[in-house]
Amino acid sequence: MSKLGFDFTFENIERLADIVNDKELSEIAIEDDNGVKVTIKGKKLPPPPMPPMAMPPMQGAMIPPQAAAKPDTAAKPQESGRAAKAPIVGTFYAAPSPDSAPFVSVGDTVKKGDVIYIIESMKVMSEIQSELDGVVKEILVKNGDSVEFDQPVMIIG
Repeated sequence: MSKLGFDFTFENIERLADIVNDKELSEIAIEDDNGVKVTIKGKKLPPPPMPPMAMPPMQGAMIPPQAAAKPDTAAKPQESGRAAKAPIVGTFYAAPSPDSAPFVSVGDTVKKGDVIYIIESMKVMSEIQSELDGVVKEILVKNGDSVEFDQPVMIIG
């Protein structure tokens, strides 16, 4: 509060009220030389609106990884047998290098412990060994596809 040579006329008080409203002040207090005090309170303003929450961009409907990785196999019946599943998340590679033949092809016989594909995860190439004995009935993913943990990659029967 400050002491001013101020005349408390209706017009002066009204001007102060206009200043409080125009400047969106919460209040102003004035005291004249005689000790008379006037406090003018502004309107209570609503709190500022909350900023909108950031929403992740929508990229279409959520599709389970198995359905996304093999859309063409959903229409045909799966071969009978057991699924060889990806033990880690990463990128599927059927061969040790782009120039090499794939580790296995449909119709090949595999034994437990045979390397059947590679998964690259965090720049590390991991050779994946078969946990099953049998014949490769179907390969469910393509070279270079992303695979999720526990996603079926091959059917061995």
